[in-house]
Amino acid sequence: MKLVDQARAALQTASGNFRLEIAESAQRLTCDISALDSLACAFTSFTLSSNIVANLTADQLKRLGEKLAARLTYLLEPIRPIEFDHEQSILQMRSSPPDRDEESTSYYELVARRDGTLSLCRYAKRPGDVRQAIPVNVTREVFFRLVGDFSAAVA
Repeated sequence: MKLVDQARAALQTASGNFRLEIAESAQRLTCDISALDSLACAFTSFTLSSNIVANLTADQLKRLGEKLAARLTYLLEPIRPIEFDHEQSILQMRSSPPDRDEESTSYYELVARRDGTLSLCRYAKRPGDVRQAIPVNVTREVFFRLVGDFSAAVA
């Protein structure tokens, strides 16, 4: 069963806070759901692990980031690559531009590592404070689309 189908089935029977752990062939999705109702959910971590990502060259990892940036156009802000660490083969992407208001700046951060993981989080930072992870609030359909897009990007 595809990851997106497993996610749909899991969210149909779940409630409240829980950890979603599903797998299909060489892919494993782990997501900490912090809120769930009939229309939407919130998550604090979203990580796809794949042997395919672990075997990518530095250039292939960069192309994966470009592919994800092109696919994830439905999030609150567009995500763009901001840094690539050649020594550790880590690609960091963030909202560009981030969401800003008078009190804080909020942004998505997507990190692709050669250890085989892709992770998506959202952070908020107030002036003078350190950044803090905040829940990502999405409709169920957007959540399933994220699952499908992450899975397809590394297939």
